[in-house]
Amino acid sequence: MTKRSFTTIATVAAALAVVLMAVPTGCASTRSTSPYAGQSASARDSSRAEALNQEAAGIIEKDQAVAERLLREALAADLYHGAAHNNLGTLLLRQGKLYDAAAEFEWARKLLPGHPDPRHNLALTFELAGRYDDALATYAAALDVYPEHLPTIQAMVRLQVRAGKTNEHTAALLDTVAMRGETREWREWARMEAAKLTEAADHSRP
Repeated sequence: MTKRSFTTIATVAAALAVVLMAVPTGCASTRSTSPYAGQSASARDSSRAEALNQEAAGIIEKDQAVAERLLREALAADLYHGAAHNNLGTLLLRQGKLYDAAAEFEWARKLLPGHPDPRHNLALTFELAGRYDDALATYAAALDVYPEHLPTIQAMVRLQVRAGKTNEHTAALLDTVAMRGETREWREWARMEAAKLTEAADHSRP
């Protein structure tokens, strides 16, 4: 999918760190037990929803208020438009509304079973909420869908290191980022952390 259809929110993590303590414990709850309840198939206007979602994606970095209005109109036209749920979630997350963002990503995850972005975004929401075990499990779920999704690999190994939750897979993840990281900073960070991991393993040997 192109950026005009989906938005990933890894770049907003630092800006939202200040809202961690205000997040309700149940931020993974959804609005209903299923994303397929509440709107009949005959009431759906998928073409209008897609057009509104595309328009919102085009201005999501420039005018978030208008983009949010367009995305809500898209979901009024078709409640089951997964990309619109995902994009609305990114806007809510940028506003610090982690509970509401998680709900949108849950909808998107169910409606887009083959796409990693909603899972990645939901995992980041858990991470920002301090729910590290849930975040790591959801990053892993995103990689089950798309094993080579580099933003998720980076985010997952970053959290493993930061939270002190490294495991037998951490070294391989760091190697991947060291070779394929999206930026030089990512690659250098991964090499440094891999060296630390190796040094710690050497010291632990009898």
